[in-house]
Amino acid sequence: MSRLRITVAALSLALSAMAHQAYAGVEDKDVPRMISLGGTCVNCELSGRKLTGARFTGANYAKANLIGADLRGASFFGSNFVAADLSRADLRGAEMRGANFVGAHFADARLSGIESSGANFQGADMPRVDLSSSELHGAIMIGANLERANLSSSELMGANLQGVNAKGANFSSAELNASNLIGGNFERASFRDAEFTGSMLRGAIFNGADFAGADLSNANLAGADLSNARGLDQDQLDEACGDGGTRLPRGLSIRNCSGGNVRVRVSSSFERAQAEAARAQVEANRSRIEAAAHARAAAALRAAPAPPRPPKAPKPPRELDN
Repeated sequence: MSRLRITVAALSLALSAMAHQAYAGVEDKDVPRMISLGGTCVNCELSGRKLTGARFTGANYAKANLIGADLRGASFFGSNFVAADLSRADLRGAEMRGANFVGAHFADARLSGIESSGANFQGADMPRVDLSSSELHGAIMIGANLERANLSSSELMGANLQGVNAKGANFSSAELNASNLIGGNFERASFRDAEFTGSMLRGAIFNGADFAGADLSNANLAGADLSNARGLDQDQLDEACGDGGTRLPRGLSIRNCSGGNVRVRVSSSFERAQAEAARAQVEANRSRIEAAAHARAAAALRAAPAPPRPPKAPKPPRELDN
């Protein structure tokens, strides 16, 4: 066999092994480690799969079934998981920067310690989800269902939780600085030792919520219902502002946001929250750009013509009969 044929055979064998590895995540039941996954796999059936460390870059897995999947340490950079079902999935330590989870299902999923700056969870169904100790800077959670979710010790600077259902949720020691909680339902939620510096809580419902030790500096409570809130004291409310529609526990009062006698204190926490929110948007945009570039490179690779086959070796001349 000539050197050329040996080289081509070795290259073909290597490419075959790489191709098998790239598709192992869909075909094999247990995949302990995976290379980057891109492309489109709408409605994929991946329930119960072991996908630890999987890297989804610029991928489209809309409506994929990932119920109970093991996605610990996975990456979802700029990927689309709209309406995907990740109920009871394990995503601890995952990175979700700039990912799209609009309308996705996360019931009873474990997402503690995730990094999801700028991720979009709008309208997501997330009851009883564990998001404790997570980074959710600038995350979009508009209209999400967070009933009885655990977001304790999470960083939600600049996050948008407008209109969420967070009844009975745990936000204790969470950082909600410069966040948007307008019109949300936070009945019986715990905000013990949470930070709300510069946050908007207009028209939100906090019936039975616990605010013991919470920092409400520069928070806007206009129209908010805190009539049956627990743990509130006058010192906390003196740092915030409200209006005639703000409902407070008996004996407490609040300054009017539109009045001229509102005390303003720009704290270092608020400035940090603004900086973190801006950084989250930058990271999300960068992730989307990187994902788009990866998708273009993958498409170009698929469109490239296959290398020509090497010429067949000439047949030996036939021997003439004597």
